[in-house]
This record gives sequence, structure tokens and C-alpha cells, in this order.
Amino acid sequence: MCSAGTGWQGAGMTTETFEVARPDGTVLAGVRRRREGAPVVVFLHAGVADLRSWEAVLDELDGDELDLVAYDRRGYGGTPGTDAAFSHLDDLVAVLDAVGADRAVVVGNSMGGGLALDVALTAPARVASLLLIGSAVSGMTDEGEDIAWEADAATGAIVGALEKAEQAHDVDEAARLEAHLWLDGPTAPEGRVGGAARELALDMNRRILSAGTQGNAGGTDLDAWHRLGEITAPALVTWGDLDLPPDLPFYALTADRLPNATGRVLEGVAHMPSLERPGLVADLVREAVALA
Repeated sequence: MCSAGTGWQGAGMTTETFEVARPDGTVLAGVRRRREGAPVVVFLHAGVADLRSWEAVLDELDGDELDLVAYDRRGYGGTPGTDAAFSHLDDLVAVLDAVGADRAVVVGNSMGGGLALDVALTAPARVASLLLIGSAVSGMTDEGEDIAWEADAATGAIVGALEKAEQAHDVDEAARLEAHLWLDGPTAPEGRVGGAARELALDMNRRILSAGTQGNAGGTDLDAWHRLGEITAPALVTWGDLDLPPDLPFYALTADRLPNATGRVLEGVAHMPSLERPGLVADLVREAVALA
């Protein structure tokens, strides 16, 4: 079931809010900028964000002939968490059904990218093309690979401090460290990205940390990492050069293993470019739409 209302105003188009009720009673909260008959683009947020991480990108795309959809996964933003077993993949398919998208361009950042790959693998007819930004991959491992995930000094120091802050239930300190790790990039100075983008990153993380959202909840047992060669959707695979250094080789390997992918390094950004350079991400969305 999908119900709609009216939400915040974009640069030229009113953004509708919508809800998708799931069988267990959970209601997924989303926003949409609808243009009837236009290609549908679905945005999947990172595990350290919610749908608001896409707002500035939607503003940049407001004049394009696109039907833009973003929603909060369970435990993020306006969608409550649940103790019941669930699948983010099933929820995504339910959102596609609710907005009437037989096929969509799917944009995913970080964990959202992993979800985008999961749906491209399990329901290929629903995916017109992919835009992946610093994407996770279900089942990703360095076992049996020529590359190994080894934290550099900067990443290790922040991750260690973050673990202590989480153990102490210090939400503000944990949110500060998350912003340094993912928004600034661990090798960049803390505060590299400031202003409204930083305030939003901090607020999103405080909410996630306060809600006790478990990042591994709702995952699948898919081994997409070893099945990337089965994904035929055209894909634009991107990552920031200021992202976590140990992750960079895995992004490149993802691009190499997807049969119809182009890999691209984004200079001067870290893990969440939609916050610091929404115009850049909007241009990438347009490229992904052209691939469909």
C-alpha cells in the first residue's frame, strides 16, 4: 500500500511524501518528485545517512524530465526500526511496486549501493541502469583476492576512537568521528567539509546512533561479490579519492568485475559526495539515465 502527501518544496517542483506499508506493520517513509511518464530514478542512502542525504541532489535535478524517488530504510530517518526479521531487498521491491516503477535507474551510496547490486542480481528486469557511489557489495571479502583490507594509520585511529565512543554511548562524539571518517575522509583534516552539509551529516548520524540501528539488519545471504559477472545492467561505478584508503582497491575491483560497467574516481571528495558536491552527483545521475 502506498499513500502520498505533500512535503518540502524543491527549486521548482513540490516534493510529495509517500508511505509504503509492509506486511509486518512497518511503514517506509519516502519522498518523490514526480514527472508523469519520465524515467524513474530511485536513490538508496548510505548506512551513515538517511534520504535527506539526497535532497540537494534532487534540487539539482529538479528541472530534469525525471521521476525522482528516495526513501528511508528501516531504522533510518522517518522509517522506524523493527525487531522482526525483514529484508531491505524485499522492501526495495515493494517501493518500486508502490511507485509504479516496472524499471528504474537505481542510485546507491555505500550500503545503498550494495542493495542496488542485490536487486540488479535478483530482479534484473527491474533495473534499467546503476549508479554506484562508494558501493558496498554483499559478501565482499578479501579472502582469495590479490588485495587485502588493511587499515591505514589514519583510518585505524578514527575507527578505534569510534568504537570507544560507541561503547561509552557517547552519541555526539561518535557522530563527530563518523563525520570525519565518511564526510571529510580519514586522511583529510577534520572539518574539511563544513556548513549545512556537515550539520546534516551530524544530525543524520545522531539519529541513527540514538535509534540503535544495526547496520547488518535486513541484509541478504547473497554472495554478490562472487556473482558480479552475472549483473548485466549498465553501471557507472564511482568512488571518491578521499574515501577510506583500504576500500579504494575494492571499488576498482567491483567496476572491473561488472560486465557492463565504467569505473571512475571522483577527485576531491570522500564517501558522501551527495552532501559536499550535489551538482557533481546530479551529473552522474544524468549519465546513468543515459545508459538505461
